[in-house]
Amino acid sequence: MDKYAQAYIRLQRHLDRQPVGFPATRSKSELGILKHIFTPEEADLATCLTCKFESLETIFARAGHLAASPAALAQSLDAIESKGGIEAIVKDGRKYYRNAPLVVGMFEYQVHRLTDEFIQDFDRYMDDKRVGIDFIGAKLPQMRTIPIAKSIRPHHQASTFDEVTALLRPAQGPFAIMDCICRKKKGMEGKTCRVTARTETCMAIGHMAESCLRLGLGREITRDEALTILEQNQKQGLVLQPSNTQNAEFICSCCGCCCGMLRMQQRLPKPLDYWASNFYARIDGAACNGCGTCEKRCQTTAVRIDAAQQKAVLNLDRCIGCGNCVPTCPQKAISLVKKPVEVRPPQTREALLDILGAHKKGRWGKAKLAGKFLMDAIRTGQTHLLK
Repeated sequence: MDKYAQAYIRLQRHLDRQPVGFPATRSKSELGILKHIFTPEEADLATCLTCKFESLETIFARAGHLAASPAALAQSLDAIESKGGIEAIVKDGRKYYRNAPLVVGMFEYQVHRLTDEFIQDFDRYMDDKRVGIDFIGAKLPQMRTIPIAKSIRPHHQASTFDEVTALLRPAQGPFAIMDCICRKKKGMEGKTCRVTARTETCMAIGHMAESCLRLGLGREITRDEALTILEQNQKQGLVLQPSNTQNAEFICSCCGCCCGMLRMQQRLPKPLDYWASNFYARIDGAACNGCGTCEKRCQTTAVRIDAAQQKAVLNLDRCIGCGNCVPTCPQKAISLVKKPVEVRPPQTREALLDILGAHKKGRWGKAKLAGKFLMDAIRTGQTHLLK
């Protein structure tokens, strides 16, 4: 194996030790992903970073053998950041850098750098069962689902982190709107979204917005424009998925036909075991007339019309409490229910990464999770998901 391939293997192993892993696969597609973003020299440099934002001086103490000076190091790190390989923030005029996970991170930063080869490598990688087990085995998911505004009622007493308007209004700007990379990727594969033809639906906030604007990945919008876009997204039936933090860094608006997260949910026998949501839907069977509006509206295949009863039937293992079925039911037969125990997300993304790192599963933990997946598929009669 040549020295250039070794550089990517070293980076893969380094990233796999981070809070959000990056496991190796038999297909070696992970190396293709890294080659798309990093030169071999940049790959070696990225192994000198951690999951924490660090100053140039701190990084140079580890990477001095790879850069002639701090200025040269900064130039190289900025080049990697421009391709979405690492993350950076600016505080008090100084720049700080850290490794980025594949998702949420490097993949999303490729929104203007997608190629057919990268898409093939990414799809092959994400379809690998080892990657799936690693991803769903995290202590907490990186994203969560919050209900659309019209599905929330006063009696729900929803916390501010579960109401999109309350989440956005106190957020520290700037705000940026970007093309949905999942929808763009599907378009390059010759497929169209079944929910919306709009592409600018994903939002970055605060430091993440600053990065997106610095790298030209999106355009700046005002807070009021952000609220207007989110209202359009909700009307069209997109699922609101912010970062799993109380201080939102992004709000994705997702569909079941394009979104990688929702598509992964569809491939799990009991996806709610790995999801973050404080609500679920309830159907009033007496009021339901089986019109099928909710079935068409649902982005997670959680509801179907029973042919014999001509009534909507809800699978609570799949309902993520997005609320999209509530306001469009002509019979007002569906409502949201708040779960008895509210799950509070960590305050910041840094706190989330600390939790993920502290509870990262080892080989035995991943084996147990694979066993659970197998038993869940058998018990729920969904053995087709094992293929």
